[in-house]
Amino acid sequence: MKQGKRMLVSLIAALVVGAVYFYLALPAINLQDMDFYIWVGVMCLVYLITWLSKGSREERGEQKVIFVDGNAVRIDPTGFAPGTFKSLPAKLPLIIVGLMAVVIVVGSLISWKGFRAQDYYDLLPVTTGDFTEDVAEISYNEIPMLDEASAQQLGRRTLGNISAEGAYSDLVSQFEVSYDYTQINYQGRPVRVSPLIYGDLIKWFNNRSEGLPGYIVVDMVTQEADLILLEQGIKYTPDEHFGRYLPRHIRFQYPTFMFGEATFELDEEGHPYWVCPRVVKRIGLFGGEDIHGAVLVDAVTGESTYYEEVPTWVDRVYLAQLIIEQYDNHGTLVNGFINSIFGEKGCTVTTDGYNYIVIDDDVYLYTGVTSTGTDESNVGFILSNQRTKETKFYAVSGAEEYSAMSSAQGAVQHLSYTATFPILLNISDQPTYFMALKDSAQLVKMYSMVNVRDYQLTATGQTVAECQQNYEKLLVGYGIEVDSGVELENQKTVTGTIAEIRSAVIEGTSWYYVRLNGENWYYSLSAADNASVVLLDVGDSVSIDVDETQTDMIRTGLLTNK
Repeated sequence: MKQGKRMLVSLIAALVVGAVYFYLALPAINLQDMDFYIWVGVMCLVYLITWLSKGSREERGEQKVIFVDGNAVRIDPTGFAPGTFKSLPAKLPLIIVGLMAVVIVVGSLISWKGFRAQDYYDLLPVTTGDFTEDVAEISYNEIPMLDEASAQQLGRRTLGNISAEGAYSDLVSQFEVSYDYTQINYQGRPVRVSPLIYGDLIKWFNNRSEGLPGYIVVDMVTQEADLILLEQGIKYTPDEHFGRYLPRHIRFQYPTFMFGEATFELDEEGHPYWVCPRVVKRIGLFGGEDIHGAVLVDAVTGESTYYEEVPTWVDRVYLAQLIIEQYDNHGTLVNGFINSIFGEKGCTVTTDGYNYIVIDDDVYLYTGVTSTGTDESNVGFILSNQRTKETKFYAVSGAEEYSAMSSAQGAVQHLSYTATFPILLNISDQPTYFMALKDSAQLVKMYSMVNVRDYQLTATGQTVAECQQNYEKLLVGYGIEVDSGVELENQKTVTGTIAEIRSAVIEGTSWYYVRLNGENWYYSLSAADNASVVLLDVGDSVSIDVDETQTDMIRTGLLTNK
């Protein structure tokens, strides 16, 4: 085989393997993507192996031996000497790999925090906010009361209940609910959404032509989960295969773009989309990961559009992990790289955990900020808009989140409830941790509010309204002025005469069930939260605060006057 033909065969082998590798690994054709260098390196390796393999066969059949000054020398008619890389075609892959190695080394050096500390510090602009002005007291229908684990449990139950009721019974046998729930603000309410996924590969094969029939929406306030069925099925997801596999679909449309993790979202009409953030490196060649717009993919049709400024209905472009990484750089490099290692003067980092709250129709990441020392308190917290990355720091010192969670769990330790990671609320101008208390089945049973500045101020309640009232009583008892601006739009006060009263001890707590004259339902009053309830008798006049949306025979209330 002549040298030209040998080179062509080697090149074809490299391109074939490279095409297969590209289809499977999906590297961006971008010098900032390390996967790109691996892809090119694989092709160079295949080229070199093929070249040497073809050369070996040639040498066995065509090599000649001549004697020069009494020494035997092998001559290859192709001009390739065994054991060397004298010819340019043989050197070419080594040259490419060598150049890539130089680019990687130099690119890493010019991206290193030791040289570019100020750039890493500036990557996340942080302004100082005023808590009482920026975080308004929000109404109960805006407070998310579930975490992702609880939403997953409700989603699974919803799909199971549909099957048990006989409607769409084939759904459960063919589809499951994805564990990946995205928290968004949908039609003015905080919800978590997740698409259905195929049960397995065989079920994908049987149902791929119609696609996934719909998605689950979990209302984080009412704790209701609904299965939304679509006229046309979802055909593009990260759980698909071949050309409908979402990362492959967008890679072939945008071959040079690097992408972050895609998130599932709904527009205001309930149509499903995938938000695929475009990743860029802003510092040197490989440093300073950031987001520059996003590609929105219609989950049904696969149509995609790149937006440098995404539409306002999109809630999540900057994922929590990226914002936290950028703030940790901002907090630790405040006084330079050397100080971040030795001395750590003024260095802060985010706490271990985060949650989301809704402000003005946008979803904000909340996480605490603590010093890099070993103390268990926060020096403040940040709120970061997940669509725009606008970030504010609030200097509110107090308990870190896990101390607050322990305090909430301690208030109901006889019930063995676990607390969700808290969100931050403004209750009577007091920064307050709010969390749900769950049982072992991940179902929300109670709520707790813990004062950020003093986590000993801990209140619980069966409803959010009851929890807040108990919390405000604590504040008043500690001399803190209370002027609640929370909209109690679902709360009403009922007044009447007791017609019947019963009691029971449930999980160590005494409960009294009161029925008023003219009513057929009972108000459940906890002795732990209503100390005077033990003094009630039939015929007493009482006032009870209750959430008027409750329609059960037993309704949780709070005794306000006897």
